[in-house]
Amino acid sequence: VQLQASGGGLVQAGGTLRLSCVASKRSISNYAWFRQAPGKAREFVGGINWNESNVNYADSVKGRFTISRDDNKNSVFLQMNSLKPEDTAVYYCATKRGMLSTVPKEIQNYDYWGLGTLVTVSS
Repeated sequence: VQLQASGGGLVQAGGTLRLSCVASKRSISNYAWFRQAPGKAREFVGGINWNESNVNYADSVKGRFTISRDDNKNSVFLQMNSLKPEDTAVYYCATKRGMLSTVPKEIQNYDYWGLGTLVTVSS
């Protein structure tokens, strides 16, 4: 499975962006978004399980970010509201083989990764 993320850009603090991730083929599995800021480790942002019954977010984005999926379009989305300068990072989408009812936060649980899209939030 190949993943292509898009939708990043430059936005002012308080603004919104919507990231999209399209898979090369239908993948009824868990999806997640991670991000990596300069000089920092890659971290979990949010994830959704295979049947949308379970969605999980990092504490730093709860209430501001929303993850969703459209399996008819092989896509997963990350709606980002009330953006802060500390949200600046390269955002990656990821998926895994198989299906889990839970939403893992660890990088090693995901098998396929997109190249990332840069989000820059100015103060």
